[in-house]
Amino acid sequence: MDVSHLDPIEQTALLTEYCRALDHRASRPILGDDLADRTVSQIDFDFAGLAATPSVVALVALRAKMLDARIRGFIDANTDPVVVDLGAGLSSAVFRVDPPPTVDWYCVDLPEVIRLREALLPERDRVHTLAVSLLETGWSDLIPADRPAMVFADGLVAFLDEPEIIAILRAVTGHFGSGVIAFNDYGPVSKANQLMGRLATSRTTNSPHSQWRFPGFRDARHPETWNVGLTLLEESSVMHQPEARFFPRGLRFASRLSRRFPAIARKSRILQYRF
Repeated sequence: MDVSHLDPIEQTALLTEYCRALDHRASRPILGDDLADRTVSQIDFDFAGLAATPSVVALVALRAKMLDARIRGFIDANTDPVVVDLGAGLSSAVFRVDPPPTVDWYCVDLPEVIRLREALLPERDRVHTLAVSLLETGWSDLIPADRPAMVFADGLVAFLDEPEIIAILRAVTGHFGSGVIAFNDYGPVSKANQLMGRLATSRTTNSPHSQWRFPGFRDARHPETWNVGLTLLEESSVMHQPEARFFPRGLRFASRLSRRFPAIARKSRILQYRF
């Protein structure tokens, strides 16, 4: 399928899906998402230009696995929840988590990305797509507000600036009565980090690093200052997971160092906030 019509920010959905596909093809996959592999195989795009290095692939796969586990835990603890995937892209998280029929799952993304998603991924009962920008007001109006909500974002926040993230979080806490919001985070991201990412990618394709807008934060409690309705529930580094033994050699070394140097651990973490 041709995706040349996608604009640069819409194309960022391709990198994470490609990483999950490459993980599935590995001799020792971390996530093992066969649907991601099948989805990527249907797309006509220069994926090689996205700089999906073995380290990036491993980190993307493991953070998805960690988010899956937290979504399952929330579903197990609540009898009638909704799950909301912000910036869902082509993610097959709903198929990996495989929630019971009591769960309504909402995939929210830009209209062109949702059209691509609906063309490539199988249909599933009680999975709903919302083709809308999260930067618009009222995007949550079609989602039930009277049920516990698990709201998560995998790879989204890097492409937003701080006021936009704050507005989205306020939309979540203002709409839903209670729940949890979870997302992956990179800690503080300097201009030098962003430049290195751009240099590592092809000049002939859109680099997701060129869309990076969020400088990040060090203290996991910082989002509590954005929104009084948020309370930090968990800060968990990808570097400290048992699956780190499957990382490429250099990343395995970094994961060991991260036990002594928290700044390394913050470079890839999952954060959860109760509201």
